Amino acid sequence: MLIIGNGKVITRNDENTFLENGAVAISGNEILETGETEKIRKTWPDAEFIDAKGGVIMPGLINAHEHIYSSFARGLSINGYDPKGFLDILDGMWWTIDRHLTLSQTRLSACATYLDCIRNGVTTVFDHHASFGHIEGSLFEIEAAAKELGIRTCLCYEVSDRDGMEKSRQSVMENVNFINHALQDDSDMIAGMMGMHASFTISDETMAFVNEVKPEGVGYHIHVAEGIEDLHQCLKAHGKRIVDRLYDWNILGPKTLLGHCIYINPHEMDLIKETDTMVVHNPESNMGNACGCPPTMELVHRGVLTGLGTDGYTHDMFESWKVANILHKHHLCDPNAAWSEIPQMLFEGNRRIAGRYFRKETGVLKKGAAADVIVLEYDPLTPMHALNTNGHLLFGCCGRNVVTTVCNGKVLMKDREVLVCDEEKLMADCRQAARELADDINSAK
Repeated sequence: MLIIGNGKVITRNDENTFLENGAVAISGNEILETGETEKIRKTWPDAEFIDAKGGVIMPGLINAHEHIYSSFARGLSINGYDPKGFLDILDGMWWTIDRHLTLSQTRLSACATYLDCIRNGVTTVFDHHASFGHIEGSLFEIEAAAKELGIRTCLCYEVSDRDGMEKSRQSVMENVNFINHALQDDSDMIAGMMGMHASFTISDETMAFVNEVKPEGVGYHIHVAEGIEDLHQCLKAHGKRIVDRLYDWNILGPKTLLGHCIYINPHEMDLIKETDTMVVHNPESNMGNACGCPPTMELVHRGVLTGLGTDGYTHDMFESWKVANILHKHHLCDPNAAWSEIPQMLFEGNRRIAGRYFRKETGVLKKGAAADVIVLEYDPLTPMHALNTNGHLLFGCCGRNVVTTVCNGKVLMKDREVLVCDEEKLMADCRQAARELADDINSAK
């Protein structure tokens, strides 16, 4: 039994959304109750107590689109890398990294990412993996890291023909094998999807093979129209737009997650809405790759289930929120844009996306929900109440404010001390692996 209290509780529940001096009672892996600290402590006087010290207590955050394999790219310099556009970035940086990753480096990439997630209060991750140098078993290496560090994770491998049809089929089967494994796991901490890179790197032959072997009950996780080149190739090779092609291959649907969706038109938005397909927005990545700004506000206004991710650019969901807020105001020349839409994506959209793959409700503090709780060190200047919590979080907080992270009832970090691993040793191992990866890449140049 665990109580986290003496803090400003943001429940994200429909009722009692804010408690000035509140607490969350946890039993096992689920929430028993939220309420005033004094009342909760009197009800369970023998429970372990974590003191929020007047900070913010809120649900663990969800990242709807990650790239664990990119974690060793931070500061990486690749000989001869001088991209002139998005395709150069893909081939020169990301595909170069994934072609050199070993299974051990994949696992350590996951460890590095999950450590950052813990530090930033992210308790659920939807990852999109690639390691074309070592495909078989790669998702299982990431799962091992997720279990070791205690993060809830939905995994997939990005199917692509870019390195030939043999590796394309291997990547399909890595998805199939992991999905079947995850479907047998009753922990509600691991899930699987059929990952696909993007339309422009996937042939009709591969589309047909995926349709033939994909297990029932899961959808696809795929990049859609992230770069204009993806759209141009689809129109030239297939005579249709990308979302139409996905529709024709029965890829759209309530279990499918589309990343980016920058170059889509109203007709494609209608198809996404009509098929109840999910979309995830990744603002920093889109800006950093100079790909453009997606019509995210219109997607939200049309009622498309839209979430927020990072695309591996950061592991701080507050940072992604801040950038999205500014991006759409700037892009639309509208200072009122994104105030409500982005927090809706982060706190409601991501919760609903996770709800399509995990049984227990996440992203909310209420009876029966998953015991995913974070504590932020934050002492507001302006009075904090139910109507202005988003303003406080947006302008007053970032991932570095997180001091305590609990996932599935397990305390992963308390008062900024990571409890689930020897952090110093693990980071030393990650640094060594990152150095070896960089040396391997540049020795091949």
